[in-house]
Amino acid sequence: MSTFPSLVALQTPLLVAYSGGLDSTVLLHWLWRCAQATGTPLRAVHVHHGLQVSADAWVQHCQQQCDALGIELAVHRVQVDTGAGLGLEAAARQARRAAFSAELREGETLALAQHQDDQAETFLLRALRASGIDGLAAMSDDSALHGHRLWRPLLHTARGALHDYARAHALRWIEDPSNHSDDADRNFLRLHVLPLLRQRWPHAAAALAGSAGHCAQTRALLDEEDAELIAHLEVAPRVLSLELLRQVSPARAARVLRAWVRAHGAAPLPATVLQQLQQELLGAASDRQARVRWHDHAIQQWRDHAYLLPAVLPALPGDWQVDWDGRAPLALPDGGQLRLLGGAGFTPPLQVRARHGGERILLPGRNHSHALKDCLQREHLAPWRRAQLPLLFRDGQLMAAADVVLSAPLQAWLQAHDAQLQWRPGGW
Repeated sequence: MSTFPSLVALQTPLLVAYSGGLDSTVLLHWLWRCAQATGTPLRAVHVHHGLQVSADAWVQHCQQQCDALGIELAVHRVQVDTGAGLGLEAAARQARRAAFSAELREGETLALAQHQDDQAETFLLRALRASGIDGLAAMSDDSALHGHRLWRPLLHTARGALHDYARAHALRWIEDPSNHSDDADRNFLRLHVLPLLRQRWPHAAAALAGSAGHCAQTRALLDEEDAELIAHLEVAPRVLSLELLRQVSPARAARVLRAWVRAHGAAPLPATVLQQLQQELLGAASDRQARVRWHDHAIQQWRDHAYLLPAVLPALPGDWQVDWDGRAPLALPDGGQLRLLGGAGFTPPLQVRARHGGERILLPGRNHSHALKDCLQREHLAPWRRAQLPLLFRDGQLMAAADVVLSAPLQAWLQAHDAQLQWRPGGW
């Protein structure tokens, strides 16, 4: 049986997730004692799911306990979306995470009360779902939630030690009646499987949590290798070389794709989508333009590269037009921006609009104009970027296609004024 941890020095202000149950009650009291010793600001947040008839009474209990300790309590009432196909437990967890993110203040760390038995249950659940190393690593002591540190200080402490702490300090907590139902998978493991395992192996929870820790160490090593490989394969932000990716093993390529989209904030790749990517991108001819979509993102193949894009890219309205003198950044309708760096401004202003087709431009060092379409192909501008391209005109003459193609007159003006045109497309 593990012992309960000693008081620790707190480095940042804390927001403690407080349900009123045993685990979070112990965590809150222990961290309150730590905060008293170091003078660290500490608050609590309670999420009212509305799933139990006693939910309002739980809020009242949590408020009373926090008042007794002089702790500020924030209460978030959430709607659990049970129609999203996640299941009640996952939907409630998603709602809690959203509430925590909304409540966190700048510089605060979120503290959660998961302990060693929770880790053992998570490991078993992941194993029963045939998870790989990443899944079997289960929960981390330290992770992140939308730019904030997420800390589980009791992750290596057994549930029994929490009970001992609560009794020693005469703490009061709520017993959630749903904990006694084995309908949920986690509760089934907690009520039936783990007690049976302990009959034969008394340290079963510690052993399972230890296996999760070993998996976490292996995952960390693989993550380091993935990051090094992505640095070699990513030829531009959100752009992978498929030619280079095909040179690694299929298993490594799968890890790299998962790590790549995760690093750029996209939703995790489902197994079916990953399989489709390997079939259509890694096995495809270089001239194909395969496209695979999931959630809010898509991976598009173009010229033997994989581009990570929003699933729906905005385009400039065909009838949009505005005058721009360059003295301030120009916000584009698709969420992008045009900027003039270093120059005082255009006199008279330029007209900015979307492409209509058939435009021609006079390039530096040339005596006659060229079709803009041909210029863009030579610049290797992806087709979806061409739909977002803002064109700059003066008296009906095309001066530039964003910062991709510059006319002879505009390039001379920019050089004379030591200026630069900069375009940031919308949607990225």
